[in-house]
Amino acid sequence: MAKKKKIRADFRKNRVTRARTSDWTKRFHTDEAQDDGSARVERVSGRGELTRKRTILIDETIPAGAGGESVLDVSSAECLPGRVLTVKGLISVVQAPDGQLYRCATRRLLKTLSTDQRHVVAAGDRVLFRPAPGNEGIIERVDPRRGVLSRETRGRQHVLVANVDQLLIVGSAAEPYLKPNLIDRFLVSAEKNHIRPLIVINKTDLVDRASLQPLVGVYSQMGYRVLLVSARNGFGMDRLKNALRGCATAVAGQSGVGKSSILNAVDPDWSLRVAAVSEETQKGKHTTTTACLLPLACGGYVIDTPGIRQFQLWDVVPEEVSGYYRDLRPFVSQCRFPDCTHTHEAACAVKDAVADGWIDERRYESYCHLLAGEFEG
Repeated sequence: MAKKKKIRADFRKNRVTRARTSDWTKRFHTDEAQDDGSARVERVSGRGELTRKRTILIDETIPAGAGGESVLDVSSAECLPGRVLTVKGLISVVQAPDGQLYRCATRRLLKTLSTDQRHVVAAGDRVLFRPAPGNEGIIERVDPRRGVLSRETRGRQHVLVANVDQLLIVGSAAEPYLKPNLIDRFLVSAEKNHIRPLIVINKTDLVDRASLQPLVGVYSQMGYRVLLVSARNGFGMDRLKNALRGCATAVAGQSGVGKSSILNAVDPDWSLRVAAVSEETQKGKHTTTTACLLPLACGGYVIDTPGIRQFQLWDVVPEEVSGYYRDLRPFVSQCRFPDCTHTHEAACAVKDAVADGWIDERRYESYCHLLAGEFEG
């Protein structure tokens, strides 16, 4: 039986009418100033017009999510559990346990609760929804998330996918050129959210594969698995299929690296839309506009995400960046100063390791960029 608890929750400011007008000076100079009945006081009880708090019921039997969010108490007898396959505007496509698809809107209470999230529902979410005639419904509750891949967008958390076990980080050997620093940003996000990363370098048919071995060796020495593939000629695709079997995998990478082409090679029945890379700018075009959950015939599923040209990390402060770099981590505790930033201090074990060749110089430069606040890829 659910254990209910009442809490006071903040609501979004844009969900209430403006308490006071902000054009007093303009109205004074035009002789239009008059008493409009705006609220001048706020009730001690917290129920006045200026208050943006409300009492809600939460279910204490369900642990809070990774972000500390509480779970709303809803009647499970009237709702069905489901998995969000994709979110298109205000409508989320939810799959019920019997495989039936429902087009669901989101309960207003969920949308009005004050949160750092850009959207309250994301692909991969496990939800409780109230079914309605015509294969429609209302999402009443979003269950706590794990394995979240998110980025910062205009100061808010943009959740790309939720509840995944593995992150497939896709780069391209050419067209567009490889961005190791962007791969590093995805690795930091995977380390922070306890997601197993898998690095895939596509379009290896366009270059000499031997030229990629130094980069592959750097990541492999840290324990990351790296696969060289070509969606065009099928090279390495069997190993990739085996890596995807039975896992919940999010596919991420910059635009134009061939994420959709790789998934079409994994399962041709998906027929995902692809586009050529611009010859002038060497940048890809956005063919995937929203994250979509795709079931695998061999078990598990993948979530294809839109191409990313800039990946700004969410909820990562510069002081903790070194803890997410596997190659820097063993040397951090050997520095002379406990608050060493590993950039300019004397007797720094990390800088000594770079000079001695124990840490790759490019990886160290990537760390310095993140430490300086350059979180964009």
